[in-house]
Amino acid sequence: MLEKLEKLAARFVEIDQLLASPDVAGDHARLSKLAKERADLQPVVETYQRLKAAQQELADTRALINDNDAEMASMAKEEVPGLTARITELEGDLYSALLPKDPNDNKNAIVELRAGTGGDEAGLFAADLYRMYARYAQRHGLVVEVMDSNGSEQGGFKEVLFEVVGPDAFRLMKHEGGVHRVQRVPVTETQGRIHTSTATVVVLPEAEESDFDVPASELRIDIFHSGGAGGQNVNKVATAVRIVHIPTGIMAVCQDERSQFKNKTKAMTVLRSRLLEMEMREQAEAAAVSRKLQVRTGERSEKIRTYNFPQDRLTDHRVNLTVHGLPEILAGQGRLDDIVDALLQDEQARFLQEGDSE
Repeated sequence: MLEKLEKLAARFVEIDQLLASPDVAGDHARLSKLAKERADLQPVVETYQRLKAAQQELADTRALINDNDAEMASMAKEEVPGLTARITELEGDLYSALLPKDPNDNKNAIVELRAGTGGDEAGLFAADLYRMYARYAQRHGLVVEVMDSNGSEQGGFKEVLFEVVGPDAFRLMKHEGGVHRVQRVPVTETQGRIHTSTATVVVLPEAEESDFDVPASELRIDIFHSGGAGGQNVNKVATAVRIVHIPTGIMAVCQDERSQFKNKTKAMTVLRSRLLEMEMREQAEAAAVSRKLQVRTGERSEKIRTYNFPQDRLTDHRVNLTVHGLPEILAGQGRLDDIVDALLQDEQARFLQEGDSE
C-alpha cells in the first residue's frame, strides 16, 4: 500500500511538470487527459500528504514525552490521543479515496422518462418527475436541455428525453433509473379513489466520440418535420432528426432544436450513449463479476421508489428509506438530496465491502 501511494504521489508531481510543458500545452487531447488524471489523483495525494504530516507530528510529540522538561512532557502526552484519532480518520479517508470510482460520475447525464401503467395519470406523474429533476438540477448548478418530448393532452408526458449538463451530473442522477410508482387520487377521478401509476426512468452517461466510435456505414439518418412544440416556425423546415444504428436497431430522435445540425448532434450523442450502455451491460453479464456495472446499468423493470400522496411519504425500496414531504421533494428541494445522499452512501458501502473481500 505504501509503495502504491508513493508512486501515485510521484505521478502527481510528474503530471504537474508535464502540464507546464509547451509540448503538452499545444496538444489539446493530451492536455485534457492529463488534467483529468490529475483531478482524479489530487484527493488521494493530498490526503496521503496530510496523513504523513500527522504521523510525523505524532512521532515528534511522543519523543517529547521523555523530555526532561516535565511541563513539556505533560503537554505532549495530552496531545497524543487527539493526534492518534486524527490519523485514524485520515487513514479512513485515504482508504475511501483509493476505492474504485465510477469513471462516468463526472459526465453529463442523458435521462429518458416514460409514462408507464396508469393512462393519463401516468403521463402527469412523468411530467411531475421531469419538473422535479429540472429543479433539482438547477439547485446544483446544472443545466437541463430537452432533446425530445411527446406530450399528452392533459399536460403530461408520454415520454421526454433530456440531458443534464454540468460537473457530477451523472453521479447525482445515476441512481434514479428504474420504475417509479405513485399512489394518489388523480385530478380526473370523481369518486376520490386512489390510483397507482408508474413512470420509467433510464439514466445514461453521455458518451463522447472517443468513448464509442460508430462507423457512418452503420447509420441510417432520417430528416423530418418536427411534431413537437414550436408551432409553424418549427414545422416550416424539416429539422427533426432520427438516427438508426442498423446492426442493433437502436434509435435516437431529437427534434426540440430549430437547427437540423444541432438536432443531429444531440441525436448522435444519445445513440452513442445507448450503444455504450448496451456494450457495458453485455460485458458485465458475460463476466458476471462487476457489481458496480450491474448497479449502474440497473434493472429497468425494478420498482425502486414509491410516492404515496395520501400518507405524504416517499419510500426508496433499495435502501429502505422513507421520508415525508412530497411537495418539497417534487419541487427538487432538500429531501431529495437526502435520498440521493443515502443512495451514494450505499454505493460507497458496497465498494468498501468489495474492497475488504479482495
